[in-house]
This record gives sequence, C-alpha cells and structure tokens, in this order.
Amino acid sequence: MGSEDESIEQKSAARKEALRALRAAKELSESKEEGEGDDSAAVEQDGPAMKFRNYVPQAKELQDSKVVPPELPKFEDPIAAIPPAVEKKEVGPAMKFRNYVPQAKELQDSKVVPPELPKFEDPIAAIPPAVEKKEDPFVNIAPKKPNWDLRRDVQKKLDKLERRTQKAMYKLMEEHEKERETVEADENAIES
Repeated sequence: MGSEDESIEQKSAARKEALRALRAAKELSESKEEGEGDDSAAVEQDGPAMKFRNYVPQAKELQDSKVVPPELPKFEDPIAAIPPAVEKKEVGPAMKFRNYVPQAKELQDSKVVPPELPKFEDPIAAIPPAVEKKEDPFVNIAPKKPNWDLRRDVQKKLDKLERRTQKAMYKLMEEHEKERETVEADENAIES
C-alpha cells in the first residue's frame, strides 16, 4: 500500500509542476505582448508574417494582419439580360405533384392529373361457377369403420412395408429374367 500511495503522490506532484510551468509560460507571453509597442517588429523576429484568410483572429494585435481579398468582378445575371417582352421560363427542375395536393395556391397548378386506368375484365369472373348437386346430408350418414383409428396409427408402417414389397418384387423379377436368359443361352448352345 505504501508504494501505491507514493506513486500517486509523485504523479500528483508532477502534474502540479506541469501546471505551474504552463501558467508561468502564459504569464510570460502576456507580459511580452503588453510590454512591446511595435508588433510588426516582433512578428518579423519570430518568423514570417501570419496571414488570416479564412477567419478574423480574436487577438487584437493579430487583427491587423488579416488579408483583404481582392475585389471580385461584378456578376451579371443572364436572366436579367433577357428583355421583358420575352417570357421567363422556370429555372431549375419543374415540380410535379403526383401523390398529394400542395397547399400553396401557386403550386396547385403544377398538380399532375392521375392517368385513367383501363377497366380490368377478369376472364375467370365471366364464367359462372358450376352448380354443385346438393345432397341431403342425412341420406349418406354412415359410421366410420371400427378400425379407422388403428389404420391411422399404422399407416406409416404400412407405407414403409409397401415400398419394401415393391423392391423385393423387382429383385425377384430380375432374378427370374436372368434365369430365363441363361436357360435360353444353354438351349442355343446345345442346338448349335
């Protein structure tokens, strides 16, 4: 614990010393500025003169070194050069209001009228639906077979068994076909 306290105290002392040095440097620079009467000589001694083109400096002694931009030529408006007898066309993109009606009265003239869509004739709707025979529900009342729930529970196993049966029948047919071909080949060999 003692070493941590000492390191914290050392860091604190170093910070205080740095702040004192900054404060002294600031006071020294302020005293130089107040003490010297000729700013231009100080600027020449320190280095090249500073030019402030983009902003006005806050320090009073630096405001004199602001560069005044050269006089720009006068801008002539090309629209103003058009004689008044000729109509002025809109400059820029023309606004078209398709989705809403603007509230300003001068903009309501540029509202686009929505196009009329042709009537859609549904070919399926033209064909009348087939009339179904309505049967009396009491005529066809028949109870389910007593084993319907057993059949439902065993259906997956039956499907699997059916697939296996089909495969076995196919293999038997292939074997039978091979036997027939070998018998025919033997008969042809005997006859030749």
